[in-house]
Amino acid sequence: MAERLLPQDLNFDGPFPRLSRRLRLGVVGGGRISVTQATAARMTDRWEVAAGALSSDAARSKVRGAEWFLPADRCYASFEEMAQAEAARPDGVDAVMITTPNHVHFGAAKAFLEAGIDVLCDKPLTNEVAEADGLEEITARTGQVFAVGYAMSCFPVIRQARQIVAEGGIGKINQIHVEFMQDWMTPDDVADAPHVKWRLDPEISGPTSCVGDIGTHAAHLASFVSGLPMTDLRAEFHVCGAPKPLEDTVFMFTRYQNEVPGTLMATRLAPGNRGGLRLRIFGSEGGLEWDLENSEQLKFNQFGEPDRIISRGHGHGVGPDAERLIRTARGFPEGIIEAWANLYTEFAMAVAARRDGVAVPADWLSYPSVDQGADGVRFIDASVRSHQSGGDWVTI
Repeated sequence: MAERLLPQDLNFDGPFPRLSRRLRLGVVGGGRISVTQATAARMTDRWEVAAGALSSDAARSKVRGAEWFLPADRCYASFEEMAQAEAARPDGVDAVMITTPNHVHFGAAKAFLEAGIDVLCDKPLTNEVAEADGLEEITARTGQVFAVGYAMSCFPVIRQARQIVAEGGIGKINQIHVEFMQDWMTPDDVADAPHVKWRLDPEISGPTSCVGDIGTHAAHLASFVSGLPMTDLRAEFHVCGAPKPLEDTVFMFTRYQNEVPGTLMATRLAPGNRGGLRLRIFGSEGGLEWDLENSEQLKFNQFGEPDRIISRGHGHGVGPDAERLIRTARGFPEGIIEAWANLYTEFAMAVAARRDGVAVPADWLSYPSVDQGADGVRFIDASVRSHQSGGDWVTI
């Protein structure tokens, strides 16, 4: 099998090394997010989209595949067929991205892992804790690479924020606040849209809608930057707009390791907010604040000193772990596509290293792992149990 990581380029302290060829990526699910992720993967120059199961209808899958410029014999009507066929090909896909509705995640991920194909799965990882546990077990047993689509953790300044916290820049953390405010469910008739219906169907979306879709992003980001796992929560689900079978809003009190308190709020009915993901972490010596809609900048305060604004770009206080994810100079904006591309870059490094038997330092890659995806499912499960109990504290 052709070498992928070039040994002479393996400098773990500098930029990511180039590969000897582009890795082959398969796509399961043909919705809007798959287009976003494929665009990001191509941007890295480390992936080419080679196969897909873009529809459960065979004819439709080939039509969609032609739109993606895929050969007809690599357009599949099911993920089961795709996993078996691609694993048997000498030029089969190296990895697959799973961008289906939630209820398909477990079956698809399991099929590809067991076929020896690495996986990047959208979040929430699964709809049930037992399924998330199962994917963790298979990943550990097979040694496969399994990444999860928490792309918000892949912005360069988020990596910078994480480094500041880890190095004690804000002292001992004493509170964590995170929110994700959107407004796209404000109209009363929004539930009639095809891309919305499944998000409100418990058979597809699972026991939550807002929590599983955007609340889990907020929870992951808070733990990712702080380095503290969430341990307990108390949650209230609300339907603030037109009647819906699942919640459109959630308010939570949260606790993290070391009894650190916090809050988490998420809603899709906040007019004027589109990408309103905001994180604030305060400590004994300072604080950090970040806003997705102003994703290029990080506010960093050390108590008693003037506020610092760290901006995405080379130099000027940006550390090497963040700098290797930067593509353009300071002042030339990057955004969510680049964050997804950073996730696919780190995923490519992990896939190539596993296939070539290259040992990499434990702190070299920070892509969200299957373990973090499973933590997200446990967070969702705890929030449901808390809400059902009337807002009692529940241990995750």
